[in-house]
Amino acid sequence: AQVALARFASLDGLSKIDRLIERAAKWGHSAIAITDHGVVQAYPEARAAAKKHGIKLILGMEGYLVDEFKREKGMSIYHIILLVKNKVGLKNLYKMVSESHLKYFYKRPLIPKALLQEFREGIIVGSACEQGEVWQHLLHKGKPLEEVVPFYDYIEIQPCANNEFMIGDGAVKDMDELQELTRVIYDVGKKHGKPVVATGDSHFIDPHDEVYRRILHAGMGYGVERQAPLYFKTTDELKSD
Repeated sequence: AQVALARFASLDGLSKIDRLIERAAKWGHSAIAITDHGVVQAYPEARAAAKKHGIKLILGMEGYLVDEFKREKGMSIYHIILLVKNKVGLKNLYKMVSESHLKYFYKRPLIPKALLQEFREGIIVGSACEQGEVWQHLLHKGKPLEEVVPFYDYIEIQPCANNEFMIGDGAVKDMDELQELTRVIYDVGKKHGKPVVATGDSHFIDPHDEVYRRILHAGMGYGVERQAPLYFKTTDELKSD
């Protein structure tokens, strides 16, 4: 079964929910997951669209994970994917959303690892994008990946084109090194018996939509450089990138 992972976060994701779910169903996907940044308010619209187009909806969220909650500059904040397995998991996700906003908000709604462990039942935990814990420890030579990977239920890798900006930032030397680092994550995930999932990190639907996300980012002070190709890709496009 194919699963499309879509993000509709405020000032980040730009996809119209009905249009994206319609596209996923047309392409033959059996399910689609919705993972807003830190919030779940898109669920009603997504449920209606999934029912309309006859596709299974996986409820989820892209959260902000911290080892422990401290209000201080330089605190390590990692992206994390939380997907709901059942009603218990949905209830637990709602609890984490509430706690992260009411008790652990610092610039954004944070989820301490202890909170996630307390409400982890019914939740599938994924390692997320290059802002996730796995990638960040690999890039900055933090903890060995053998210590980081076991925490997750699945490990996520994305097309190198998505992370090509790291070459310009100086985080990696060239595309060869970026590909090698991606292979390292894949190998460590497999070594620990974790499913390694290839995702497109879709933030908009078609390639030309990147200009609108660029405008949003410019308004937030991020500059107007070329956007990463985070459009909704076909399987062949994912493989080629």
